Amino acid sequence: MASLQELMAQRAALDQQIEETKNRDRSAAVAKVRSLMAEYGLSVSDLTGRTKGAAKPTGKVPAKYRNAATGETWSGRGLQPKWLKAALASGAKLQDFAV
Repeated sequence: MASLQELMAQRAALDQQIEETKNRDRSAAVAKVRSLMAEYGLSVSDLTGRTKGAAKPTGKVPAKYRNAATGETWSGRGLQPKWLKAALASGAKLQDFAV
């Protein structure tokens, strides 16, 4: 039966072999992808569908809640506005402000 030290040494050697194999396989995969990209004239933006440095398009979120007295609105995202907090604290319901 192997001692604990021998088993730990075997484990360390296996971990090192696993890491080396991962790195080698990863390098081969990257080389294959680069080769295919060069062969077909592809760029990173072709793969991602976005141009380099372009942010995701975001639109304005429509209001879900409106203060009838002042016309102030809230989309329901982020912190509740002060006017809504005050109204809820005084006993109003969130559904009362639904658009």
